[in-house]
Amino acid sequence: MTITYADFEKVDIRVGRITRAEPFPEARKPAFKLWVDFGAEIGEKRSSAQITKHYAPEALIGRQVLAVVNFPPRQIGPVMSEVLVLGVPDPEGGVVLIGPDQIVPEGGRLF
Repeated sequence: MTITYADFEKVDIRVGRITRAEPFPEARKPAFKLWVDFGAEIGEKRSSAQITKHYAPEALIGRQVLAVVNFPPRQIGPVMSEVLVLGVPDPEGGVVLIGPDQIVPEGGRLF
């Protein structure tokens, strides 16, 4: 499927910093609850992420990640997920987070 650049511009992908990460035992698949700060314009948003293979909650604090911030919120068990944190699968299907390789301001938009 081919999309236009105008289609791509509709997806609002921003950089945020993980401020909290906790186990999410109620999730059907192993996951963490995340709180991600996207700066003054967007603020802190919650997410659920199936990233338990490569990460521990305490190691996620302070990490910058990319996330889609303009999807509608989605109820995942008792958590309202407000953003989609982005990652790619490793060869065994474990998710590896996507983020900048240098520190950038929270809320910066991918373009």
